[in-house]
Amino acid sequence: MIIKRNINTYGCLIALVVLFCFSCKKMVGVPDPVDTITTSKVFATDAQATSAMAGVYSQMINLGLGGGNIYSGFACGSSTMYGGSSSDEFVSYSPDPNPTSLIKVESHPLWTSAYKAIYGANDVIEGIAASTAATLKGPTRIRLTAEAKFIRAFSYFYLVNFFGDVPLALTVDFNQTARMKRTPKAEVYAQMVKDLEDARSGLGIDFSSSKTSDRIRPNKWAATALLARVYLFMGDYQNAAAMASEVIGQSNLFQLKDDLNEVFLKNSTEAIWQLQQSDPTGTGTGTTTPEGYGFLPNFLTTGISSVLFSDELLQDFENNDKRKIDWILRVVKNGRTLYSPYKYKKGVNNIYDPLTEYYMVLRLAEQYLIRAEARALGAAGLGLAIDDLNVIRHRAGVDDLSATLSKAEAIAAIEKERRTELFAEWGHRWLDLKRTGRAHDVLSVLQRKQPWLGDEQFLYPIPDAEIRANNNLSQNPGY
Repeated sequence: MIIKRNINTYGCLIALVVLFCFSCKKMVGVPDPVDTITTSKVFATDAQATSAMAGVYSQMINLGLGGGNIYSGFACGSSTMYGGSSSDEFVSYSPDPNPTSLIKVESHPLWTSAYKAIYGANDVIEGIAASTAATLKGPTRIRLTAEAKFIRAFSYFYLVNFFGDVPLALTVDFNQTARMKRTPKAEVYAQMVKDLEDARSGLGIDFSSSKTSDRIRPNKWAATALLARVYLFMGDYQNAAAMASEVIGQSNLFQLKDDLNEVFLKNSTEAIWQLQQSDPTGTGTGTTTPEGYGFLPNFLTTGISSVLFSDELLQDFENNDKRKIDWILRVVKNGRTLYSPYKYKKGVNNIYDPLTEYYMVLRLAEQYLIRAEARALGAAGLGLAIDDLNVIRHRAGVDDLSATLSKAEAIAAIEKERRTELFAEWGHRWLDLKRTGRAHDVLSVLQRKQPWLGDEQFLYPIPDAEIRANNNLSQNPGY
């Protein structure tokens, strides 16, 4: 089935994304159920269990890599690409000011890859629980189970925010998952909170679980940071502020980088959790991050990026904002000045360079912004909220906001600050517009999104292949 969509006016971009989509069988492509593998063998030792969990991370970041296939997974570029294109961040280089997009929804990389991660996490949780091997030690069982629950919550966060109600699969038993109905979004959020609270209890407080102490395995503070975000999206402002404060308080581990060019380096002090890309073949994307590879211009070919920023985004930056200077690349092509993401400095022309950047997933600046919004909307008051915004603004080199802002002015300032700080990262702008109820007012008036096809666009269609395989799944309205 082909569905005419207007969530993405970035026609050539979507053609690229769809090219790299992969289809799935059953509800999602998953590993064999845990009762069909030799659990005692797969999870017999600490090393084997650790390797199984490492495989989940590797699949998340490397899905589709090795042959240059990017944007094929929610954790390796798709969330940013689809979210930015659906919102008012990205535009097309096409001379047609309003290209029409046709999106084939037979399968969808956001849906399929997120469920692959969920099933991988469930596999680890159930495999460890079923293993009776004495050589699988207690501390390893606790830590890896906590990591898996963190990944499950992380994956469900993106599923519910792109698709709405989704099946809540907490097992790899195909007999239980094959015919699942969609679970109400509130129940999925409740499970995220439970998983993240469990993860907070089971994870360490530093980065020692990684052999190299790199920031590539989630610890307690990664679970806390994600929980702060989840609480914010749930409207639980007291808990959102409390969780963000816990993370911000770990100043021995996390500090904002004064130099914006250092924020996205591997093991940056701003990094709460990063994913380490790996391309063992030495081809494809090499040592670059998915978004570095996909977003930076290829000077050997077109010389322009596949992702260009909208005028609306560019106009939101104040004079002398270092984020516009350091995080946005300016290229003149055929007499036009084009702007594209430059948070990652290594792209398609650097695939054989030494590995200097990891893929940033959670970082400290977001926690200040979460706390600012939670304080402004909760009981903490506007003064503390403005203080948090000014921490981020000071780093960006722009003037402090006045302490006399009204609540409405503070809320508008928070939206703007989130936009100029978190652009081209994980679809933040798209998710923010939807959760705050601002999506219609902001997007429906844009010329490039005309004709407006209705607010049903704010949820993506459930892939056709999934509905055919499971008639208990219902489609989102408008599709």
